[in-house]
Amino acid sequence: MCGIVAFVDNEEPQLKDTLIKKMKDRIIHRGPDAEGQYVDDDVALGFRRLSFVDVKCGNQPILNEDNTKIIEFNGEIYNFEGLRDELIAKGHTFTTNADTEVILHGYEEWGKDVLQKLRGMFAFIIWDTKKKEMFGARDHFGIKPLYYAHMNGTFFVGSEIKSFLDHPNFEKKLNKEALKPYMTFQYNVTQETFFKGVFRLPEAHYFTYKDGEFHMEQYWDEEFDPQDQTFDEAVDKIDKVVNDSVKAHTFADDGIKVGSFLSAGVDSSLVTAMMRPNNTFSIGFDSGYDETKQARELAAKLGLKNTDKKLTNEEAFNAFPLIQYYLDEPDSNPSVVPLYFLNKLAKDNGYKALLSGEGADELFAGYTAYGFNTKIKFLRWVTDQLKKMPREKRYKFGKWLEGKNFHGSEHLYRNMAPARDTFIGQAYIFSPEEAAGYLNPEFDCGPTIMDLLGPLYDKYEGTDVADVSRKQYVDLHRFMPGDICLKADKMSMANSVEIRVPLLDKEVMQVAQTTPSQYLFNYKGTKWAFRMAANRHLPEEWATRPKLGFPTPVREWLREEKYYKEVRDLFAQDFVKEFFDQDKLLKLADDNFEGKVDGRRKIWTVYTFLIWYKLYFIDDFKVDETGIDKARQAAAEA
Repeated sequence: MCGIVAFVDNEEPQLKDTLIKKMKDRIIHRGPDAEGQYVDDDVALGFRRLSFVDVKCGNQPILNEDNTKIIEFNGEIYNFEGLRDELIAKGHTFTTNADTEVILHGYEEWGKDVLQKLRGMFAFIIWDTKKKEMFGARDHFGIKPLYYAHMNGTFFVGSEIKSFLDHPNFEKKLNKEALKPYMTFQYNVTQETFFKGVFRLPEAHYFTYKDGEFHMEQYWDEEFDPQDQTFDEAVDKIDKVVNDSVKAHTFADDGIKVGSFLSAGVDSSLVTAMMRPNNTFSIGFDSGYDETKQARELAAKLGLKNTDKKLTNEEAFNAFPLIQYYLDEPDSNPSVVPLYFLNKLAKDNGYKALLSGEGADELFAGYTAYGFNTKIKFLRWVTDQLKKMPREKRYKFGKWLEGKNFHGSEHLYRNMAPARDTFIGQAYIFSPEEAAGYLNPEFDCGPTIMDLLGPLYDKYEGTDVADVSRKQYVDLHRFMPGDICLKADKMSMANSVEIRVPLLDKEVMQVAQTTPSQYLFNYKGTKWAFRMAANRHLPEEWATRPKLGFPTPVREWLREEKYYKEVRDLFAQDFVKEFFDQDKLLKLADDNFEGKVDGRRKIWTVYTFLIWYKLYFIDDFKVDETGIDKARQAAAEA
């Protein structure tokens, strides 16, 4: 795993050389093993390397045979060996054994169609010295990040926004339109980031940049199309494709340690059981939020070593500013905290790559919000009867349920009414109306929920695709790249560790999207066919255990005087008045502390934004001449 940064402008090469060094040093955490750069009259490419494949010879940037094309790549291509043989047979000459060079020669051979051949996680850019054109792309699910901006005659592209900060043509401004949607979703759901003028390249898209013109297109998308098959056939397919993917994702040069994360849940447990690594890693909290006991139990049953750690409230809470620095943008998903320390634990034990279970819930319908799965027989019977109704009549009945108050009415409403009316993803912190009540008028702006999700729902409008699949599709294009993948990448790279996600794979997706939704989501449980595949490798208790998530004691923190005061003190600072009704914020913190309301997620979401804003726009961390990140040191000392 690596960090890339580049810019295109007409500054003198000597100035470019100095700037690109500063910019790549800002992201040294992404690649402490090696570095490289390329500079000419038109472009500057900077690279930081965390090496796994062809450790000795795979440094970047890499040039093709006639030095007309140059690549920088972040990620792993799991089918690179077969593609390499195919390209050699077509006459291409390789100077390394790294997967990076396969993309470069593949682009020479097939152009943008090389993207259809790649299996893996990736973000890369290729500079054509003859055409003076840049081509770049991001993987199918957005596992690896890629940002771009065009400011003051300079085009920027890189793995992290912070790498742009040291360029004199970069203008650091807050994107006011990102704040209100963030308060609802808990992460920035817009393609324009919290930095005005800086955008994320969407998942499964490529771009070209030439002569000041930027062009972007989508090259792949999920296609939910259930196939006629028995339940056992579906389970067989899931079992095989996941097993194959886990094996593909364990590749690394000799001497590189690849382990796995292990929680109490089925996803990481299945990956671990199939992989059988030398070491598994788990994290918990002293305050009682702890999955390490179950992880140790499973590791013992599988005959594997488990290394775990319990975090104190103090070390977890105090690390939060540093965590937000590494994230680039505010993300109030509490799981970022244990995820950061989980990667640190692996790093401290000599591991550079870890397999993780992200993706199973989105691909195989693992969230309870996807449908009605009650075990109460009467409600289940009612639901089954309603599902037999034509879709339009069912939607009409669902809308009639809105606002009704009887046992199960809310759950029935959310799963009988149209998905576009009831589902926005896996978090709903402030309603738009609530957010408007806390925000100052200047920040009561930005795209609406329907602006952000409507185009996704439109894809399957008028089709027979089940509402479960429609919700999966929304999560795959918003929650997955905007939250799940982003925090996995940033928290691992903060510790110079690579997370690999074998369940989030295009071959696995091919099986998932053809599996009938009733095999995935039913009254027995969520992602049921996936669980039955897992049950072939795990004890039943692990295969059928309800989803827990990554528990973090935010509730306890905000009702413990020490941390309540720290949050309240931040809410009371003068700069907060620019964004929020300060009195209303302080009352929310006080009422929550006194137990009058449960406002933990709302408080944590605002607190996250303010911590992030203070780091980037008030404290204004810089990189000094030695390339050491002052933010890391200052936040750690805090």
